Amino acid sequence: MVQKTGRSRRPNPYAVVLRTPGAARFSAAAVLARLPMSMLGIGTILLVEAVYESYALAGRVSATLIVAQAVVSPQVARLVDRIGQRRTTLPLVFTAAVGLGGLITTGVTHGPEPLLYVFAILAGASSVSYGSMVRARWSHALSDPKLVHTAYSLESALDEAVFVVGPAVVTLLATTVTPSAGLLVPLVAAVVGGLWFVSQRATEPPVVVHEPGTRHRTAMREPGMLVLVLAFVGMGVVFGATDVSTIAFTDEKGAPGLAGLLLATFAFGSLLSGLFYGARHWVMALWKRFVIGMLLLGAGASLFFLVDSTGVLAAVMFVTGFAIAPTLINGNALVQSLVRPAQLTEGLTWVSTALGLGVSVGASLAGSRVDAVGAHGGFEVVMGGAALAVVVTLLAVRSLRRDRSREEITTTTA
Repeated sequence: MVQKTGRSRRPNPYAVVLRTPGAARFSAAAVLARLPMSMLGIGTILLVEAVYESYALAGRVSATLIVAQAVVSPQVARLVDRIGQRRTTLPLVFTAAVGLGGLITTGVTHGPEPLLYVFAILAGASSVSYGSMVRARWSHALSDPKLVHTAYSLESALDEAVFVVGPAVVTLLATTVTPSAGLLVPLVAAVVGGLWFVSQRATEPPVVVHEPGTRHRTAMREPGMLVLVLAFVGMGVVFGATDVSTIAFTDEKGAPGLAGLLLATFAFGSLLSGLFYGARHWVMALWKRFVIGMLLLGAGASLFFLVDSTGVLAAVMFVTGFAIAPTLINGNALVQSLVRPAQLTEGLTWVSTALGLGVSVGASLAGSRVDAVGAHGGFEVVMGGAALAVVVTLLAVRSLRRDRSREEITTTTA
């Protein structure tokens, strides 16, 4: 329950959760550690396209990295649930550094194309879902579901802040310094942020003892999870195709340096809506909020059809961005209501991985369409991804409503 101060003011809900012992530190470390997630896709595209002069190749290499992450991340998450965050993550931090270092070196030296795929696979397979792990820490640190809602909203807003800063920094470095510079920052962030995060042992969630007979049960077998995963794939297609299409569109307009700023505008709209959404307590059913968010995202993505200038593109991306963070917040909250406590990290990682898989598919498809017909071909992929997410969500509403008892706990306290 929100209490009033002596001056009848409601305390800032974000300040309340950040006063939890150790919370500000592990949240800050997670922000730095997941900074690469907003940089690797566009950084890889800029490096490979600049050196090899092919958007299609750039999209494929970027897609390879994210597919490798999509395949391995859920297994890593199950290991986290089984043996703990630090024991699982520590060796992967150094492996990811080797993969990213090799990708940069191969690109700089115009090495053989197969090596690009090798190091992309290594970097992707060793990526860690810090967003899932930091949310698991919040769930362990907070007992009030209202505060968990606020904390999840904070993390989604921080995700968007990462996407505001990351693309702009990468584009600036890659276009004004050297194409490889855009991947050096995520390399450093992955190592420093990862080590800082796992060093905080006091706030690491304890390993949850599995219920008898459920040790090997995957979170994907829980009702509703498949729907969320497929919907998040569609959302990921929107994001990946937007990255490639925006870069291509600004290149066609003779202003490649604007790509990062436009992508930051996309994330900024989401950041604002996420902060507003998380500061309020909602009584509407969680599944309804998720469906509405998907419908709004689909409506916003349809506006890409109208883009004919960088100004119009900025406006469309800003407006569409408003539907992103609330939908992601609701999707993560649905995971918590659908899976067992011992499956939480895995469940959160599945939707995060689905998003990444969609990004890779969207980047690859958009790259091919851009090479074939130009940037507007990539925007068609954006609209197609949004349509997929909307259709899947509407066709499977019943499964999202299925677990009424857990859903009621989530929605009445959020």
